[in-house]
Amino acid sequence: MISLIYFDNAATTLMKPPGVADAIVRGISSFGGVGRGVHPASLEAGRAVFEARRSVARLLGAPSPSCVSFALNATMALNIALQGLATPGCTLVTTAASHNSVLRPLNRLRDEFGCAVKIASIKPDGSLDFGEYERMLSEGSVCYVAATHASNLTGDVYDVARMARIAHKHGALFILDAAQTAGALPLSQEELGADVVCFTGHKSLFGPQGTGGLCVLPDLDIAPLVEGGSGTHTFDERHPRFMPEALEAGTVNAHGLAGLAAGVRYIEETGIDVIHEKVSCLTSQFEKGACAIEGVSVLGGHGGIDRSGVVAIDVEGVDSSLLGDALARDWGICTRAGAHCAPLMHRALGTEQRGAVRFSFSCFNTEEEIAKGIDALEESVNALR
Repeated sequence: MISLIYFDNAATTLMKPPGVADAIVRGISSFGGVGRGVHPASLEAGRAVFEARRSVARLLGAPSPSCVSFALNATMALNIALQGLATPGCTLVTTAASHNSVLRPLNRLRDEFGCAVKIASIKPDGSLDFGEYERMLSEGSVCYVAATHASNLTGDVYDVARMARIAHKHGALFILDAAQTAGALPLSQEELGADVVCFTGHKSLFGPQGTGGLCVLPDLDIAPLVEGGSGTHTFDERHPRFMPEALEAGTVNAHGLAGLAAGVRYIEETGIDVIHEKVSCLTSQFEKGACAIEGVSVLGGHGGIDRSGVVAIDVEGVDSSLLGDALARDWGICTRAGAHCAPLMHRALGTEQRGAVRFSFSCFNTEEEIAKGIDALEESVNALR
């Protein structure tokens, strides 16, 4: 039987710290409804959710735990921020590196609310065209910029602090999609200057699926995407507008958030710099091996100020889905093949037709797995070409 080698961590991390599952199991057996009672089971759930808020705020450099609202994932968090801060007819800016979790909500605002959407180009090396980006902001009043911290396709980490400064200089808010970087590299909302940071829990934060959220600067009023039960202010006709309850209608996922807090605890105890350095070494090792294989091209990866644990490859004359299938079937290697929900990035890199095979690593991968992955890639490419 082929043993599994998991190189699809940019989609979701499979290998979690042991404390994550333990925390979820404890929660399932002991939590009541958060904010729905004063009995011990409800209070225990409330304490677990607050600990998750406090942990996320500390790790991501948010001003306080009350600035953190939880959601199902980064996609929902981005929809909350993008729709809640837009006004009919306003101008919005993003980049071609954006994931569909940004592009599609913006296109909806364009189609249904008459918003103008401007998209700054990505160059063939994966870098952002900063000249075009600033010109777009200087041409007129822009409501906000929504930008990814790191490309989910190439791993390029963009200079979002510079992007935020430019946005603020022209009177625009800055919304950061940190799905690929939260927990993967040092990140501080206050230092980066982001008005909103949207994150997911199930990737590099090592939480379970169904967790994520957004860090919102104080005094920034985001209109709720969903309204309903809040546990407080029952007689108000509309949902409360104070954080964090403003963006959390209904019962929060306390069981999952207990697991998320455990994942963050592991990151803090291990050291995020240590994690980032290990993943960077694994990424470099794999890229070096992949580049030595005839017909293999690495997409981007050196167009930003840093890199996440992603290596995406294009193989001359080979459809990415065939290569992804061969790696899984013959070698037990899990990758992501196809278009990666990043259509404009593929267009910029010229891989619209074949797609790409993405290898993405975590601190739980090993050098031995990387070496086996390189051998598997070489044999699979040679068999398919």
